[in-house]
Amino acid sequence: MAASARKLYIERDTRARRKENSKITLSMPVALTIAGSDSSGGAGIQADLKTFAALGVYGASVITALTAQNTKGVTGIHDVPADFVAAQLDAVFGDLDVKALKIGMVSRRDIIEAIVKGLDRWKPKHLVVDPVMVATSGDRLLSPDAVDAMRKMLFPRATIITPNLPEAAALLDAELAVSESEIEAQGRRLLAFGCPAVLIKGGHGEGAESVDFLVMNDSVVRLAASRVATKNTHGTGCTLSSAVAAGLAKGESLEAAVRAAKIYVSAAIAAADRLGIGHGHGPVHHFHKFD
Repeated sequence: MAASARKLYIERDTRARRKENSKITLSMPVALTIAGSDSSGGAGIQADLKTFAALGVYGASVITALTAQNTKGVTGIHDVPADFVAAQLDAVFGDLDVKALKIGMVSRRDIIEAIVKGLDRWKPKHLVVDPVMVATSGDRLLSPDAVDAMRKMLFPRATIITPNLPEAAALLDAELAVSESEIEAQGRRLLAFGCPAVLIKGGHGEGAESVDFLVMNDSVVRLAASRVATKNTHGTGCTLSSAVAAGLAKGESLEAAVRAAKIYVSAAIAAADRLGIGHGHGPVHHFHKFD
């Protein structure tokens, strides 16, 4: 075959292959995050969507609040009206096949009530509740009356809740757990709110290891990773809970999803200093796997 004829053949074959490939529809699980927006991009909705994307899940979102926020702190919160939160939720569930749902910052009781009504309408299979109460900077993100609503209305509907050590103590009106036995005991007390599993995150603890505890009615799973010396931990809790939701969306068992999420977020923290974002508590590196 002459060179010119061969070139023409290759070009035609390439065009035919591209046309055929354009007809292929990718199948990707869908996960939904209901949370607040972080204007600096390190936590909240932005961290959730980055996590979903990094783990091969299509992410949808319902925004509950806008925050004026950066790595140094939160300077303002503008809550989204509860009826519009409900409208967003209905729009997503009315069209997308949501496999798992993660709830993060829900700052007011009326917003929680609107979300609960939506959950009862759409009945998602998996629900991860991250009781976001205080930002990494120390700024409070949840009103006192919303805490009780979260405990009574969201926790009984959850597949798993994911408080850190200070949040677990606050939810129980208890002292901060220090020993592993105290952490396990608080996990079992949190199960009494009606959720089948509690993941208590140990990032606020001390020691060479950061240890999380997955507490279920019939077992306790200890998940340890080397503690990373870094100030760049903004969005860690959002990222971990979203990673759990991503695993559940992909059909993983709860324990497998939690284990994979722990590995993912530990690596994201270890890689955080490579980003150099902001002058305060910088974000973790959500796309560390693609470096």
